[in-house]
Amino acid sequence: MRINRIRRAAVAVTAAAVLPLSLAACSSDDNGGNDAAENTESSTGGGAEEGAGGDAGSDAPEGGMDNAAQPFGPACAATPAEGPGSFDGMALDPVATAASNNEALTTLVGAVDAAGLVDTLNDAQDITVFAPVNDAFDAIPEEDLNAVLADEELLTGVLTYHVVGERIAPEQLADGTFDTLQGGTVTTAGSGESFTVNDEAAVVCGNVQTANATVYLIDTVLMP
Repeated sequence: MRINRIRRAAVAVTAAAVLPLSLAACSSDDNGGNDAAENTESSTGGGAEEGAGGDAGSDAPEGGMDNAAQPFGPACAATPAEGPGSFDGMALDPVATAASNNEALTTLVGAVDAAGLVDTLNDAQDITVFAPVNDAFDAIPEEDLNAVLADEELLTGVLTYHVVGERIAPEQLADGTFDTLQGGTVTTAGSGESFTVNDEAAVVCGNVQTANATVYLIDTVLMP
């Protein structure tokens, strides 16, 4: 990566702190409450009430994601089966916190902290993060990487280029173009469990769910 080229790209960067990340949450009324309450006095106990709750679809995750969808990709095998860094554990935390529990994302987490984006990402609703793994940062010359990490405005632009303001399902990656929070766009292509971003970064573990985001771990740092 050439720093001069990165600096030219960073001129157009909008400060992440003022990006309108939060989206309004949707809610629905439960019209079967009275009937369920009456049924609790019957010999069936709470069964009718539970059935009404199921019909209301309260278990559907935000953003319309299929709760049965599983992470995929070769790097997923390194994810622990239990604990905060497991897929189940990450699903309970907002994205910056969840990433901090994944050992493959320690460099990214440090960069997010250096840019002051932890709260911004954790407070966002229904986003997608293309998250470069540690090896992706290791491929950048150390001098160049340190220069980016030392320049908060430049770093903010690079990091927000990896974030899209909506949840992206795997099938949408087959031929997609998405607006990033940095202001540019990323393109995706592929099929099955093999996808690329900007024709350069491969998804190595995709469809990882956190409390507020869908995460695709990638093997290359994307540049605006």
